[in-house]
Amino acid sequence: MELTRFEMARIIGARALQLSYGAPPLVKAKGKPVEIAELEFKKGVLPIVVVRE
Repeated sequence: MELTRFEMARIIGARALQLSYGAPPLVKAKGKPVEIAELEFKKGVLPIVVVRE
């Protein structure tokens, strides 16, 4: 299933918020929370699922 740009933005934004509140990163990276969240998304390690009705 292909994600829309809005779904990708929502997932990355939610993960960046988690990282900014102190969640441990799932990849070895340094930088801003948004950059780390984008890298996690691109590598496919995020345990976030999109459910469409």
